[in-house]
Amino acid sequence: MSDLRIHQTRSRANPGGVRDAATALGGEVIEFGARKPKWFKVPAPGGERYRELRKLMDSEGLHTVCQEAACPNIGECWETGSATFMILGDTCTRRCGFCNVKTGKPTHNDPLEPLRVAQSVKRMDLRHAVITSVDRDDLPDLGASAFVGVIRSIRRFSPGTKVEVLTPDFRGEEMPLARVIAERPDVFNHNVETVPRLYPLARRGSKFLRSCRVLRNAKEMGGEGVVTKSGLMTGLGESREELLDTFGQLREHGVQVLTVGQYLRPTRNHLPVVRYWHPDEFADLEREAYKMGFEAVAAGPLVRSSYFAEQTLERAAAREAAARPAAAAAPAAAAG
Repeated sequence: MSDLRIHQTRSRANPGGVRDAATALGGEVIEFGARKPKWFKVPAPGGERYRELRKLMDSEGLHTVCQEAACPNIGECWETGSATFMILGDTCTRRCGFCNVKTGKPTHNDPLEPLRVAQSVKRMDLRHAVITSVDRDDLPDLGASAFVGVIRSIRRFSPGTKVEVLTPDFRGEEMPLARVIAERPDVFNHNVETVPRLYPLARRGSKFLRSCRVLRNAKEMGGEGVVTKSGLMTGLGESREELLDTFGQLREHGVQVLTVGQYLRPTRNHLPVVRYWHPDEFADLEREAYKMGFEAVAAGPLVRSSYFAEQTLERAAAREAAARPAAAAAPAAAAG
């Protein structure tokens, strides 16, 4: 392995907000390690395809959010040949209280990473590749050039692959965002993660309205060529009304695709779960989101931002295509 690919965490901070969680969440939380509801049971990963992909990732020194974030769908997704690549290392400069990714001072430096990701996408014969990253507030361009490099490399080595990027907020700066959107990813995804009230607890270093502006700017810069997407978690003490209000604000900022899933506490050092939302409640949230005009919605206990990303994009494209004739017919009818 090249020395450029080696990176070590100089320090690791505990996730933010955990000490204040009991007070902020009203003191009524689910004890860590308590039995989860039956709908969270999923097969343990370990199939042949899963082992092949894990070996490939390890041999290339690549990271996936599937592993770093302890995603419950890793077995299902990897068995079908789908994975979400995490670039710019495995150490984040922020301390979100729900996230299982390491925090500290990153030392990652691998200029060949975009090329290696693209070659892996080609070898895996992916139809839809999701590219995400840790927050890199330490970099002058906040990590934008790495996204640009990966998109360009995938377009070159696997031109038939749809590319979805799941980016940080770039501190709200427009130039890094503009560089990424200029490469025309098929989907631009930025997760708001939770309702605005819980940001000081769960997303220290981030701002809800700043994230909304990032999504709106991405849509304005990309136009019809870029689908915008965002996602939230349930289980941190938010109410149905707060979730629906957040959905509405995302729609007002031009978000087309929405994902909603249950937060699962990774370790005792992370924010506690207040309650587990029932699958019927997720079905209700999905119906309400469609009423608001989202083009594609995925809501369920085990839904994560990249879960069935290709199918979600296809649903969004189909709804958008169906809406175009109606929109075109309306002016003609008015003229007649």
